[in-house]
Amino acid sequence: MHPHDEPVADRRLSRIHRFGAGLCALLLLAFGALGLADGLPFFGTHGEHVAGLSSNGLLSVVSIGTAAVLLTAALLGGRAASTVTIVVGTLFVLSGFVNLALLETSANLLAFRLPNVLFSFAMGLLIATFGMYGRISGGLPHDNPYWRRRHPEAVATATAVPAVPAVGPAVRRAALPGDRG
Repeated sequence: MHPHDEPVADRRLSRIHRFGAGLCALLLLAFGALGLADGLPFFGTHGEHVAGLSSNGLLSVVSIGTAAVLLTAALLGGRAASTVTIVVGTLFVLSGFVNLALLETSANLLAFRLPNVLFSFAMGLLIATFGMYGRISGGLPHDNPYWRRRHPEAVATATAVPAVPAVGPAVRRAALPGDRG
């Protein structure tokens, strides 16, 4: 199916998923590029300040890699972009918890500090929200592509054309030959 053949609701949702993945990818790409441009040590556990956050070379490379995944999702669009952004957002939140436990230890390989943890939580929620938009809700409209995929029987019933038109009380049947009065 070509993108222009998709129903309008599918294209609207795809645009939102693409925009969210692309926007977050650009933010991460800028952060990673600034870290690499500063020539930060690759495995420093204390890190240097980049854009208000602590970073090292490894975190810069991870940020650029994550940005590449999100940009790929933005190019794919649709369900793929939604799924990728939900997964990446969830991984960001989990990373925040893991790195919160690793603060001030020698295992802090990404040089996280508390602002990094808070950024990880906020960015993870933002990315996941873009992915969940129009997909996860109890009150999705009936033209939503995800609702249609979950309720194929309702879609089939709504699009089926009845074989015999319904006859209301105001419509009378024409008398046929042989009918009694």
